[in-house]
Amino acid sequence: MLLLDAGNSRIKWALAEDGVWLRQGVAGITEWAALQQAFAALPSPHKILVSNVAGTQVAQHLRAVCAAWPCPVEFVTARDEQCGVRNAYQQAAQLGSDRWAALIAAWHQVRAACLVVNCGTATTVDALSGKGEFLGGLILPGVDMMRRSLIEGTAQLAAAEGVWCEFPRNTADGIFSGTIQATAGAIRQQFELLGILGALCLLSGGAADSVQPHLKLPLVRVDNLVLQGLQIIGQESLQK
Repeated sequence: MLLLDAGNSRIKWALAEDGVWLRQGVAGITEWAALQQAFAALPSPHKILVSNVAGTQVAQHLRAVCAAWPCPVEFVTARDEQCGVRNAYQQAAQLGSDRWAALIAAWHQVRAACLVVNCGTATTVDALSGKGEFLGGLILPGVDMMRRSLIEGTAQLAAAEGVWCEFPRNTADGIFSGTIQATAGAIRQQFELLGILGALCLLSGGAADSVQPHLKLPLVRVDNLVLQGLQIIGQESLQK
């Protein structure tokens, strides 16, 4: 089973068999030749599952790089209920497939109330109840996007890299510290709103290293939650 997580910046993939990941890799969102070269070395999968939040053009490219294999490319969408998780979104299918897959993976990992946080191009902060119900979640600009939008939208702010400080004394540190504090503050507030004793925060994403030290929450660092969720979805479909 080939699993693909197409985000706004990167495509992560894994080849799984009997619950074990045999191969895995990552490519930039426009690195189609590199992705096709990596896939050329793989055996033909019996199932291809994709979470794609990068748009229709990326979906077309994904179909093209998988075209040599006989099985169809299946694009996952959020449902009302799947793999033990119930979806409380007002319109279930509008929940991003990446968030849905990550919620399924989180539920199967902890089987308890938790906050599922991905710090990527965007930061998502999603809440699961102790009964496996997705309660709702936040979407905010990722750390890098916040920084870029502030620099691009303001005439005299420096583009230099900053570091985190409690009380920044230069512009670059002020921008970086502000983006970290805004992100960490949103996560902490949602954790407080969840208000369940013993709940965990599951943290992933490229900016997790920058955010994690400032959370001060019961926290588990996880990688590839979306791919793990796709694997669970695929395994369930094979059992039907």
